[in-house]
Order: sequence, then structure tokens, then C-alpha cells
Amino acid sequence: MPGSSRVDNNSNNNYFMNDKKQETNQTENTQTEIFKYNVSDGVSEYHVIIHATRPEDTYEQQLNAVVNAYFALLGGELHGSVAVFKRYFLSDAANQADSLLVLTTESSDCALSIVEQAPLNGTKIALWAYLQTGVQTKVLHNGLFEVAHGAYRHLWGGSVYNRAANSEYQTRLLLNDYVMQLMEQGCTLAGNCIRTWFFVQNVDVNYAGVVKARNEVFVTQNLTEKTHCISSTGIGGRHADPKVLVQMDTYAVSGLKPEQIHFLYAPTHLNPTYGYGVSFERGTVVDYGDRRQVFISGTASINNKGEVVYPGDIRMQTERMWENVEALLKEADCTFDDLGQMIVYLRDTADYLVVKEMYDKRFPDTPKVFVHAPVCRPGWLIEMECMGVKALENKDYAPF
Repeated sequence: MPGSSRVDNNSNNNYFMNDKKQETNQTENTQTEIFKYNVSDGVSEYHVIIHATRPEDTYEQQLNAVVNAYFALLGGELHGSVAVFKRYFLSDAANQADSLLVLTTESSDCALSIVEQAPLNGTKIALWAYLQTGVQTKVLHNGLFEVAHGAYRHLWGGSVYNRAANSEYQTRLLLNDYVMQLMEQGCTLAGNCIRTWFFVQNVDVNYAGVVKARNEVFVTQNLTEKTHCISSTGIGGRHADPKVLVQMDTYAVSGLKPEQIHFLYAPTHLNPTYGYGVSFERGTVVDYGDRRQVFISGTASINNKGEVVYPGDIRMQTERMWENVEALLKEADCTFDDLGQMIVYLRDTADYLVVKEMYDKRFPDTPKVFVHAPVCRPGWLIEMECMGVKALENKDYAPF
């Protein structure tokens, strides 16, 4: 991107010195995968994925194991960091969400997402947590969670929902309310929102309503094929309440200059999403003075004509999906080595062992979680999303 340059991790400039590494911790009943981006002078950031590992245990036992492992990290090697966003993946939200909320007693400085997307290792719960150091956090009166440092305010939202009559109305209300939340913070959907997630109950039936509402709201917010959209994942997943057909997570940043945001297209591999009637970006890059962050939307086995590639073949779909993600990362001047986490969605639980073996071979150290979640088009057997970070020096921008 204009005005940016790559910085070697061994630079003598202390401001930009960083240390990026991945590790896995195993206990009797949990496995914890950690991505660390340590900065000597600035905000360090960590992605943590904690898996329960004993399917034979009760939900309460698995929940306690995951939560205890998380707090052990906060009191140990990640001491001094604070969570800015958490997502719990549950196998049966209707019977599990309430006790999760009671046990965790979530503090008001962290956005919380809870979704029924069963972990595919046969357990009942998994956790992805995104943590940072040196930031100030608070809950805003409108429900968004603010993470502030220097020139920026990062605004997170988790598990927002309503009970309107159908998926179209629910999505429309979610987005309109979010537009108002952003306006109260001096932000706009087009100028400040970096990432959204839509979890759709019975996605094969209800996703069309999500698409219709999103397209129509976006037009009112100057988000069109001639301007830009927002990186997003729209995927199967449900709330504890069966009347909730759509729930939404969001991430926006206040304080960015327009030129700090760049969108990823990889036209040799992927088509513009408006080509098949949906409105989201394939990926987004955000440049700060000291780092580049990359957000890859839910990506499947698709070609640049918008067609499903390798229908019915999970191995080939996985390979093509990786190829697509790699093309997006290359456009961001990043690689798979820069990724802090991966979330992998599978339509058919019978594909888990094959896919896990493939991932373990190619990405043995990257924190990842595999969950049961049908993709928005039935022909897609698998989808993945990811977040990454790399060192950058650009004196035109304030540091993260």
C-alpha cells in the first residue's frame, strides 16, 4: 500500500520490534492454542483457542475446564492482557447458554458472542478469545464495547439479536440499530465498520432474507458495488432462543483515515460478490503505523465466475478454498504464517476427520477450531475465515 514498507522482526528500532509465535498447551481435559504478537513498545495481541478434550465429561465439567484454562492463562503467561472479544461455540445452546453466562460472569469490558456451532472433536464447547495489552476498555451506553489506545477506538459488538417476524426483518432491524449505534460514536457503517458476522438459524432457508435486508440497508449507507462493502461471514448457527433467526457480531474502528483501509479481491480466483447478489468484501486490510491487520471473510471453494468448484469432493474443495485464501493474503502482502487464528465451518460432520488431518498437516501450529455450520450455499461443503497481523512501519499513520 502507498507509503508502507515491510519491517524485519530483528529491526533495531525498538518501537517496531515484535515477536510472533504460536504454541499449544495440553492439560488433562483441555487443549489451548495460542498466537502471540508481542510488541516491545505498544499493543501486543493474542489469539487463544481453547478446546475441551473429554467428550465423555458432562457439559458443566467441560465448561469449567475451558473457563479454568482461560483464567489460568490470564494469571500466567498472558498476565496483563485483557480480552476484547470472545466467542463460545456450543453444541446445544438452548441447554447450555444460560449456565455459561452464570459461570463466566462476563466483565463489561469484553464483547461476548455465543453461538450454537458444535465443536467437531465431539465435545460440547470451545472458546476463541482475542486479547490485547495496554488498552483501556469499557462498555458504552448503547451496548458496544470500546477498546481504546492512542488515536483509535475499536468498537466490538457480540451476539446482538431481536425477535422480529422473519430473517429479513431481523437483519434489517439489526443493521439499522447498528447504524444508529455507530452514529452515536461519530462513525458510519461505510467509513468505520471493518467486519461483521451473521449467524443464521437454518441457513438454507433463512439466508435469503439476510441477503435481501443487507443489500437494501447497504444501499442507504452508500455501500454498493461502485463503492465498497464490508468483510463478513454469513453462516449457519443459532441462538439459544429458537425465535432468533439471525444474530450478529460486529467490529468497527474510530480514528482511521480512509487510506488506511484497503479491500482484497483476488480476481484471478474469486468473483466480486455482487456478481451473485450478495454484498460483502472478500477481505479487508487495515494499516496502522506499526502493523497491518488482515481480515479474511468466510471463503469457500469458488472460482472467479462465482461457481462452486469440485462439488461433492471435500478434499478438493478444501484445497481450492486454501488457494483462494492464499490469493487474498498475497494481495495483502501476507502469508498463512501471518495468521493468528482460523475458524473452519463444515456442513457435514462426516468430513471432519479428513479435513482435520489436512489442516494438521499443512497448519500444525496455527490456532484453529472446526465447527459444524452449514455454509450459505448448499454445494459448499467447507468454509474458513481468519485474522492475521504483520509488522509494518508507516509514519503517516498512528500506531495501533
